[in-house]
Formats: sequence, structure tokens, C-alpha cells
Amino acid sequence: MPEITPQTGIIIVDHGSRRAEANAMLDMVASEFAARTGALIVEPAHMELAAPGIGDAFSCCVSRGALHVVVCLYFLSPGRHSREDIPALVEEAAAQHPGISWSITQPLGIDPRIADLMHDRIREALPS
Repeated sequence: MPEITPQTGIIIVDHGSRRAEANAMLDMVASEFAARTGALIVEPAHMELAAPGIGDAFSCCVSRGALHVVVCLYFLSPGRHSREDIPALVEEAAAQHPGISWSITQPLGIDPRIADLMHDRIREALPS
């Protein structure tokens, strides 16, 4: 499996919310991802309802030296947003940066690590 290089820009994108605290969580996710992986160019983005949008995050990645941008879907399951809306927004953003390649991940989906995390959260919620 290829590794993230210093010229790889990562955009972690969620839906976006009218609630500032919900949007702030994505900033923390992006920071944690960068810290844990060593990725140098990591930007949060919201599909709608909040800034920064995908276009701004894409431009930021390019200005920081990205030659390839990976848009990581911070969504659990596939749907219209992951199959249609976000690809259209990424394509629009990429058109402003000729020569910059891009790709989009699959949603987080079904993964044993998610079951492990759910197990932890459930145990945390149980009465002592």
C-alpha cells in the first residue's frame, strides 16, 4: 500500500453543521490524524453549512505544496453525498488547480475497528 508523502494533501470532509461545536470536532479529527500519521498537509472541510468548504481546503492543500489531494470521507456509509455531491465539489475545486491530481476515499463503512470503538463507547456508557 502506498504511503502518504510530504506532497500529499489530505482533506477530511464531513457533512457540516449549523452547530459550531460539531464543526470544531472535525478540526480535532484533522489535528489528531496529522499527529498520529505524520501527514504534513491535512485540512478539515465541510460539504455544506459551514466553512471551510471543500474548495477552500483544496486550495489550502495546494498552497502548502500538495501535488495530489486525497479527500477522506468522514462518513459511515455510502450515499448521495459520497457518490455525487462531494465528487462534484472536488472536481470543481480541482479545476482551479490544473496539474494537481486527486482521489476520494470510500466512507468509513464496515470495519472491525469501528466495532471495537463502538464496544468501547458502549462500555463507557454502562453504569458502574
